[in-house]
Amino acid sequence: MSTTIEPLPQPSGAGSPDDHGGYAARLLEVHKNYHLGEHVVRALRGVSIDFPHGDYVAIMGSSGSGKSTLLNLLGALDRPSSGEYILGGQYVSQLTDDDLSAIRNQLIGFIFQSYNLIPQYTVLENIQVPLNYRPGRRDISAEDTERCEFLAGQVGLADRLDHRPFQLSGGQQQRVAIARALVNNPEIILADEPTGNLDSTTEGEIMQLLGQLNEEGRTIIMVTHETSVARRAKRQIIMKDGLIASEGLFGVETEVK
Repeated sequence: MSTTIEPLPQPSGAGSPDDHGGYAARLLEVHKNYHLGEHVVRALRGVSIDFPHGDYVAIMGSSGSGKSTLLNLLGALDRPSSGEYILGGQYVSQLTDDDLSAIRNQLIGFIFQSYNLIPQYTVLENIQVPLNYRPGRRDISAEDTERCEFLAGQVGLADRLDHRPFQLSGGQQQRVAIARALVNNPEIILADEPTGNLDSTTEGEIMQLLGQLNEEGRTIIMVTHETSVARRAKRQIIMKDGLIASEGLFGVETEVK
């Protein structure tokens, strides 16, 4: 089933190219270390990269290359050990935990390989989840519910609002996750292996949806092992040993010195 998303309002964090240098996010010499007893795992070893507004990037690399750590930092789910992460023009290192949670809720939508839906919740209730974490913890209004129903319709689930995850196919569950990621109208969509559990036909449908979101002006940053998926992005980043080994387009990658 092919689904077309009608254009949504301008993403809440989007700005003109002059705002914050035109970047949705920037990493400057970022290191991330994990201490396991006396052993130090250097997951990121000085990564610098810019993500302009409206970028569409696929991050690839073998297990242990640092790509998942990079995505966690970009999602403000963790903080760098050193270096700077600038998100929406704000230095993450200078934000309190509450401020970081608020900016994450406003600017970022998450899509996961395993969908991460709440089994007891209906489709509509799962889409509403991020609304419960808005600053001030405002109650979900009738307008909020209307928007969630609209988003469900946009991803082809208007007739599944009262269904629970176990009643949905993998592709339908991922569509719920996409609608949930959009509910706060974020600028950045972070997708961790968004097609990893899907067949090739459903993979194409989900990638079509992500492409449409990017055409609206949203920044898409995606981790994937699949070359066919990575080719859909505007550029690819290859991680190796906690560093960016190369970046560019397939066939014209540039090695990072």
